[in-house]
Formats: sequence, structure tokens, C-alpha cells
Amino acid sequence: MLLQGKTVVVSGVGAGLGHRVAAAVVQDGGNAVLGARTEDRLAACAAELDPKGEHTAYRATDITDEAQCEALAALAVERFGAIDAVVHVAALDSYFGGLEDADFATWQGVLDVNLLGTLRMTRACLPALKQRGGSVVVIGTQSSVAAPSQVRQAAYAASKGAMTSAMYSLARELGPHRIRVNTVLPGWMWGPPVQAYVTFAASTEGVPEEEVLGRLTERMALPELATDADVADAVAFLASDRARSITGQSLLVNAGELMR
Repeated sequence: MLLQGKTVVVSGVGAGLGHRVAAAVVQDGGNAVLGARTEDRLAACAAELDPKGEHTAYRATDITDEAQCEALAALAVERFGAIDAVVHVAALDSYFGGLEDADFATWQGVLDVNLLGTLRMTRACLPALKQRGGSVVVIGTQSSVAAPSQVRQAAYAASKGAMTSAMYSLARELGPHRIRVNTVLPGWMWGPPVQAYVTFAASTEGVPEEEVLGRLTERMALPELATDADVADAVAFLASDRARSITGQSLLVNAGELMR
């Protein structure tokens, strides 16, 4: 029960990693305060994870809107009396391409969500986090340090790389308040997005899905992809007091595809 009695704000609670992070918080004894743009999805997630409604709360939240970030933080304090951690899953990752075909207006939108949105949500939680210290965990991406050959997501990788760089400054700035700031860098992670990629690639190439999946896993030191649940477990650890001396660090969760 890593998070017994802790209150954790989770942004970007959808069908994949955000849902798994919320599940890990509740399973490890914590209170999960859920944010995402779609209220129906939040309601369904809360009902599944916490049928009695004792350990979850939610509010529709667009992290590009500072007032909505502040409202989600206020809900956590109103409902559970504190914020002990905030986990940033919310991200815009659906824009594909490189430099030559870049639409920089779209790049700005990606940066507004992935970099500035993360900072807005963090700042909204700061007054509560300062009360007794806590943890900020950012979901980054392995592609920010090693670009994959299969897909081009330069805007996404750049925005997440910028947030990892910002993490170092935040860890120094917030450390005196006993607030830790860390990043989890997933690689190919088995969950809805990668499942969709495998299905699409198999259909496009006319090959079995197992072949596409095999091309991904053959690069791993472990013989299988990490799952979104594996990433959520790493997040729960970094959000917990077990990681009380860890700050300013990036943790790769990638089955050993990239080692550093």
C-alpha cells in the first residue's frame, strides 16, 4: 500500500495510461483526483475503480486553461484535505511528422499542452503541495532521448524533452519545500495506442499482428513490451514516500530497449 492515505491528482485520465495510474493509486490505498477533458470518461473510470465513491473525485479539466487547473486542485483539497502528489499523463501525441513537413502552428499547440499545460497544472497544485511536501511525476517519452525509426513524432518528442529539461529546474526550485520532481520515460508500451499501431501496421503490410509485435520486442532485453500497468507501477513508486530521496531523475520503463 505505497500510497495509503495519500491524495494524488492525475491529469489525462483516458482509456490507457491515465486509467492505469488512477487504478494504481486506488489499489495502493490512495485517493485519486481525476482530470481530463471528457467528463463521461472520468465518471466511468471513477465508477469502475471506486464504486462507492470514497476514494475518487473528478472534474473535467483542460490543462491549457489555468482556471480549470486551479479548479481541479481545489477539488482535491476540498474533498480530501490535501494534495500529496500530482501525476501528469495528459498529453497531445496525435500529431505525426518531422521538420520538413512541420506545421509550426500545430507544434505550438503540442507545446501548449505538453510543456505549458504540465507547468500550469503543477503550479495550481503548489500551494497544497507546499503544506507537507510531496511528489510531481511527469510522463515523458523515450522518444525524447532516442527517436524511434518506426514513426516520426518530432513535435511530441521535443515538447516532452523540454519538460524533462524543465524538471531539473523545478527539482531545484521546489526541493526546499520537500517537493520532489521526477519523470518516467516509457518506450513502446503495450496499451491502447500501441495496440492500435500494431493492428494498423499489420493491416497495411498484410502481415500477422504477431510479426509486427515481434519486430518491436526483438530489440528489448526482456522478451516482451512493458505495459501501461508497468509504467503506472513505476509512477506509484515515485509518488510514494519510498522514493523520498529521489528527485530530478528520469526513469526509463522500456523492457531494456534503451539502456543509459
